[in-house]
Amino acid sequence: MPRRVVSVPLPTTFGTFDAHAFEVERGVVHLALVRGDLGDGRSVLARVHSECLTGDALGSLRCDCGVQLRAALRAIAVEGRGVLVYLGGHEGRGIGLIDKLRAYLEQDAGADTVEANLRLGLGADEREYGSAAAVLRELGVRSVRLLTNNPAKAAGLRAGDVSVEGTELLATAANGHDRSYLETKASRLGHVDPAGRPLAEYAPAQLDVGALLGTGSGKSGPRVVLKYAQTLDGRIATATGDSRWISCEAERVVSHGLRAACDAVLVGIGTVLIDDPQLTVRMVAGASPMRVVLDSSLRMPLEAKILSADAHTLVLTSEDAPAARRQTLRRRGAQIVAVPRGPGGLDLRACLAALEELGVALVLVEGGARVLTSLLGAGLADRLIVAIASRIIGAGTEAVGALGITSVADGVQLANRSLHVVGDDVLAAWDVVPAI
Repeated sequence: MPRRVVSVPLPTTFGTFDAHAFEVERGVVHLALVRGDLGDGRSVLARVHSECLTGDALGSLRCDCGVQLRAALRAIAVEGRGVLVYLGGHEGRGIGLIDKLRAYLEQDAGADTVEANLRLGLGADEREYGSAAAVLRELGVRSVRLLTNNPAKAAGLRAGDVSVEGTELLATAANGHDRSYLETKASRLGHVDPAGRPLAEYAPAQLDVGALLGTGSGKSGPRVVLKYAQTLDGRIATATGDSRWISCEAERVVSHGLRAACDAVLVGIGTVLIDDPQLTVRMVAGASPMRVVLDSSLRMPLEAKILSADAHTLVLTSEDAPAARRQTLRRRGAQIVAVPRGPGGLDLRACLAALEELGVALVLVEGGARVLTSLLGAGLADRLIVAIASRIIGAGTEAVGALGITSVADGVQLANRSLHVVGDDVLAAWDVVPAI
C-alpha cells in the first residue's frame, strides 16, 4: 500500500497544485498533483501518467509522453479540479530507463516498440495500476473521468476499486519520429486512436498531415517543404504588408499540425520583422519544432516573439556578422551558427548543410516571399503546400517572385497532387519535380 510521506504546494506554469509524495516501495515514489477541492471525490478529472524521463523532462520526440503530460496538466488547470498521478517505476512501460534505451537500439534496427521489448526478453508492457488506484483512494477520489488513450489504465483503476465514469482522449499530433510508436500503441496494445486525430474537427475526412508532407525524395540533406497561405488572387499580404489572417482558423490548425510533424520551421528575417511570429505549436497538442531564422546581418529584434523560451531558436547568419550582436542574441537564448554568404544573402545549400549537422531531416519553410523564391529558384524545394483562402484583396505581395523564367515550358514542374478542402479554404500539395 503506498504511504504518503510529504505534501507541499507546488507552483507550476499551469498554476499551483498540491503535491503529495507516496512511497510505493523503496526507491519508487508516486507523485500526486491535486488541483482544487476534490469535495466528495466524484467525477474527478484525472490523469494516471507513467514516468518517462526522456519524454517528460528531456523533450524526446520518440514518444508523445511529454506532450500528454503537459496537455493533462493544462486540462486539469482549466477544469479547476482534478488529479494527476505521476507513476514512478513505470519508465519504458515498466522495463526501466536502461532497458528502454536498449529497446531504442532495437527499434532503430527495425523492431516496433513491442517487438523491441520482446527481443530483450522483457514484457511488452510490465506496468500495473493497482498502486495508482490506491493513491487516488487515499486522496478521497471515488470516481474519475480519466484522461487517457489506454484502456488498460481504466481497467487497472476499476480493478483497484476506483470507478471510471468514462475516458477523455488526449489528442496529440504525431511528429516524424513517433508516428510508428503511436501506430504500434494502437495496433498491438489496444490504445484508442493515440494520434488523437487533432484535425478531425476541421477535416471530416480526417486529414493526415503526413499525406500533405508526402514522402522523402531520397536525396541527401534535409527534406524541404515550402508552405504558405495565399488569397484566391495569389497574394500572401496586402499592399501594406498585412497578412493576418489570410487563411481560416481551420487551415491554421492544419498548419500547426504540420509544424508538429517537422524537425524545424524556417523563415527569413523579413517575416520576423513584419509579422513577429511565434512559430510554435499551439492549436494542436504537439511538440514545437526548432525555429530557424535566416538573418545575414543579425537584424533580429531582441523583443521578437521567436526568441521566447517556448521552443529552441536557431539563427543562421553570415560569417562577418557582428560578434557583439551574436553574443547579445546568445544571451537571449538563441543559438547562432555562421554560414557563408551567397547571392543576395546566405548560401542556402550551406544553410541546409548546417541544419543536417544539427539532426534536422524535415524542415517546413513558412516564408517570406524572398526565401520561398530563393529555394525554388535554387532547386532546393522538395514539396510545396499552398493554402488558398476564400478571399480576394487585389494588389499585394506575391508568394513567389521572379525566377528568371521566360518560357512557360521552363516553369517549375509539380507532380503528385494532394487536394483537400479545409473549412472555407483549399489545401493543395505537390512534389517539386527536380530540374533535369
